Amino acid sequence: MDGKKGLIFGVANERSLAWGIARSCHREGAELGFTYLGEALQKRVIPLAEQLHSNFVLPCDLNNDQEIDAVFQEVSTRWGQLDFIVHSVAYAKKMELTGKYYDTSRDGFRVAMESSVYSLTALCARAAPCLRDGGSVVTLSYLGAERVVPHYNVMGVAKAALEASVRYLAADFGQRGIRVNAISAGPAKTLAASGIGDFKEILNWNRDNSPMRRNITQDEVGDVAMFLLSGMSSGITGEVIHVDAGYHIVGMRAVTEEEEAQAVLRAAGQQA
Repeated sequence: MDGKKGLIFGVANERSLAWGIARSCHREGAELGFTYLGEALQKRVIPLAEQLHSNFVLPCDLNNDQEIDAVFQEVSTRWGQLDFIVHSVAYAKKMELTGKYYDTSRDGFRVAMESSVYSLTALCARAAPCLRDGGSVVTLSYLGAERVVPHYNVMGVAKAALEASVRYLAADFGQRGIRVNAISAGPAKTLAASGIGDFKEILNWNRDNSPMRRNITQDEVGDVAMFLLSGMSSGITGEVIHVDAGYHIVGMRAVTEEEEAQAVLRAAGQQA
């Protein structure tokens, strides 16, 4: 990624998946710009950006068109053109992530959709004039877009809409060779995940039942994103790539070694 320039939206702290993506891209030679939401995150993001030798750090509330415009004005002034964008932004009111999905409030539904879905569309609209032909956009999704996950509620519906947006944006940008893809990452201990009820149980369940019998790492997500942002993935667009240790292929609880041994003994007894 030598010579490529990209924006990272959504770094909150050193545990963020967006930070893993930033590190992977920097390792391969990319020059990066970062945004943050509010003063509390500013204090965390600026030192992280400095670790990757970046002084391009701007405030950006993705629900504020003026702040988005200011970021891309800085891109135009500083870089002229842009090679890639990472969108790692999602939000729902905490009260909407408990109880029944049908209890989602009208305002809670709007907030989740605007913050988690329209934010990508708004970014792409502002980026279109400066995104270099052959560029790339990557966003982050989760299995809750495809299957019911306890307590994910309206965020699962928002992620489904996000994945649909990826396909429509891929079609919009395709003739320019600009690719738009999503990574459906397995559960990880991030600031965003802390707002989901019983998250530790979800994390442990994925660890115990994925084919690889473990959870994914921040670096694994980072490296797949770097691949999608680089020219190595020039023929891939509109895809949702799962980085979840294979959990998305599983249909039921995994069988333990003890249960397998008991099944063998029962089969041997029946044959006898």
